[in-house]
Amino acid sequence: MMKRRLNIFNTIKVKIKLTFMNHRWITLDTYKTRKKTITMDNIHQGLRNVGLPIESPIIQRAQELEEEVRRGAEKHFKKVLKANLGDCQAMGQKPITFLRQVIILVTYPELMKDPRFPKDAKERARIILASCKGNSIGSYSECAGIDIIRRHCAEFIERRDGIHADWHKISLSSGSSEAIRNVLKLIACKVRGKPPGVLMPIPQFPLYEVFLKDLFIHPVRYFLNESKNWSIDIEELKSALDESKTSCTPRAILVINPGNPTGHILTLQNMQQVIKFAFQNKLLILADEVYQENIHIPVSTFHSFKKVLIEMGPPHSEVELASFMSVSHGYAGEAGLRGAYVELVNINPDVYSTYLKSLCMNLCPNVLGQVALDCVVYPPREDEPSFKEFSKEKSEIMDSCKRRARMFMDTIEGLEGISCNPIEGAYYVFPKLTLSSKAIQAAEHDGKVPDLFYAYQLLENAGVCVVPGSCFGQQKGTWHFRATILLPECEYVDMLKRLKEFHSKFMEKYK
Repeated sequence: MMKRRLNIFNTIKVKIKLTFMNHRWITLDTYKTRKKTITMDNIHQGLRNVGLPIESPIIQRAQELEEEVRRGAEKHFKKVLKANLGDCQAMGQKPITFLRQVIILVTYPELMKDPRFPKDAKERARIILASCKGNSIGSYSECAGIDIIRRHCAEFIERRDGIHADWHKISLSSGSSEAIRNVLKLIACKVRGKPPGVLMPIPQFPLYEVFLKDLFIHPVRYFLNESKNWSIDIEELKSALDESKTSCTPRAILVINPGNPTGHILTLQNMQQVIKFAFQNKLLILADEVYQENIHIPVSTFHSFKKVLIEMGPPHSEVELASFMSVSHGYAGEAGLRGAYVELVNINPDVYSTYLKSLCMNLCPNVLGQVALDCVVYPPREDEPSFKEFSKEKSEIMDSCKRRARMFMDTIEGLEGISCNPIEGAYYVFPKLTLSSKAIQAAEHDGKVPDLFYAYQLLENAGVCVVPGSCFGQQKGTWHFRATILLPECEYVDMLKRLKEFHSKFMEKYK
């Protein structure tokens, strides 16, 4: 009887299993043939427009080479040097101690009792926590950011410019990219039946064009004048503006100062010309000033667009302006913490009110990023215990950047086929390549544009990864590459040695 019951039980198990398998097979078969609900034909059009040209295949090849070297493949080099990255701490820069101490303290206030933390770091943490709901950074902040940090941003701007800044007109964000997108949304509207347009510098940081495409804003490209240290040519602006009017309604002009990827700094006179142009054509100025503390040449001076605009007086002082600052750059290099601010000047009150409401869609900016920003805009004072260490760390970072900028210029001096404007600021060099017809033909045969061909050869033969200038845009018939000056100095020296040797051989090969 027991054996019969077991047989019956096993028969039931088999039937259940077969039924399940058949059902699963039918389900999978149906799944395979069923048309997807979301396809490339019906996703948001802006996403279909999105592309990241800076993510060149050369970056992927660099990663593959790294793996090959790790596995012991024979190369002319023992390490791939990534001169393509603009990420300070990924390149070895050490965090600022005071900034990290404050972040630790606000994250775990119990450490306020720890004598290893200086008094001013503890006091800063207390001030910030007192401004947080429930005295915790784990709570939502105000949509525009923590009030005390916005006040500190205003004080930073006043110290920089000697001009009053209204903290109510300053909003914080999770990185400058988010702040820029938030402001661009204000103009992402058809005017007189045409899409909005934004004048964009070429060369430019490629993410800007991605933002525009996602918001259906027309990019109006204007070329920087390389022969005049990447200055903005007003006649070029006029030409670009006039040509664009058949396809869009220009509403803003973007200026990156100090420049990415070019490393230039605009002169006071050039900035005044841009402000007059914006006034005449009723354009909002978008001033990307995130590298404002990265100045490498004593004779070069950073001027904020706000300061220049206000000092010009009426009517030019009434031009609408959005200026951006970030903790990702400068001496802090805290790219991963995502902290930034934007100051809006001369914006219509109703528009600004709507702008503040729009920020609430994100609930609040990243709070740790806000804390990092506070430490940058409100660093230790001379009479505080952290000042000496803070000043030493900041000076070492800034001085090292200056040295590396000089080293690059010294390395390429006298080399055939490569030249570069002075590296005045930011983290980048953008040298010009003068390539022979033989090199250009070799690139065409390889199916690559010439600067990409050069960059691939540099990577494969010398283990140095740079970004081709074609990723950033450039005048037709000119070729460049962008490299950062962020590698640790010992590796940077090695990178320059490899670059010099490779370039000489390349020029000789394609003479």
